[in-house]
Amino acid sequence: MPKKLETMDAETLMTTPLEPLKFIVSSLIPQGLHILAGSPKIGKSWLALWICLQVAKGDAVWGFETSKSAVLYLCLEDSFARIQSRLFEITDEAPSKLHFAVMSDVIGNGLELQIENFIKEHPRTGLVVIDTLQKVRRSTSVNVNPYAADYDDITALKQIADHHKLAVVLVHHLRKSIDNDPLNMISGTTGIAGGADSNFVLQKDKRTENTATLICTGRDIEQRELLLQFNKETFLWELIKPIEAAEQKVDESMLLLSDFMKSTVEFTGTATELAEQLMRFSGTDYRPAVLKKKIIKHMAHLNKNNIHYAENRTFERREFTLRYDSNDGMTAETAP
Repeated sequence: MPKKLETMDAETLMTTPLEPLKFIVSSLIPQGLHILAGSPKIGKSWLALWICLQVAKGDAVWGFETSKSAVLYLCLEDSFARIQSRLFEITDEAPSKLHFAVMSDVIGNGLELQIENFIKEHPRTGLVVIDTLQKVRRSTSVNVNPYAADYDDITALKQIADHHKLAVVLVHHLRKSIDNDPLNMISGTTGIAGGADSNFVLQKDKRTENTATLICTGRDIEQRELLLQFNKETFLWELIKPIEAAEQKVDESMLLLSDFMKSTVEFTGTATELAEQLMRFSGTDYRPAVLKKKIIKHMAHLNKNNIHYAENRTFERREFTLRYDSNDGMTAETAP
């Protein structure tokens, strides 16, 4: 007998707090599987190594904040001596959170277990980089559908990323042929780009130039192009054009709710009761169902303002609690 589908209706989905997507590099690399593609010898490995270093140290990547984590970098086309030489060029201090390997098994024949075992030993792992994807792929029979083989390999590694809520970045190559759509230049079938959560294409107009464009596109990130320049003295890809901060528009009702909670500190009740209290507080009328959905949608904004939400459902009522913690983030030195 087939297993019953587990479903959630739209109303419940819109009113249920879910764990937000975790970003390893804010606004750029979320949890999930990602492709970093570029032509051979363009500087992909220098870029990948620097990103690994920044995440392990908790330092920003071109102004994007990072979530300090343990990092596994599989440098499968290099030796430890070459990695050491590159580290000497780009940093004076390398953290113990950054781990390297120069040999591994392949997908479907031990690699997944090797990564799982590393995560068990280092439970705070946030980033795994495999350089390159081709080094961990099995040789396939001519009878195997190329698209299916590409998609299966990507899916196998994506499952690890999704299960452990970390980012897996696969360094890959571009085709020699030029295409108006950079994603079509990623080597292999569309199963590779299509199966990934994000794709980053490092592209030069001329190989002799020091400048390149990093084209970023994905399901959970803003599509953007970053203009970079490779510094031959520091061996780093530097951002040429500053990133314009996206304007964050917050619903007016949430600004009002923030003011209300700062004066009330704690509220426990139903959405109807909250709407009634907001009416008395400001004279603004809100539909309870719409108000509840806006709270769920703007949970990140409320959390930043030290307002925390908790479900408190009973058989009789669908109530929740909002609490304003004015001392959030306060240390012993800054506390009054």
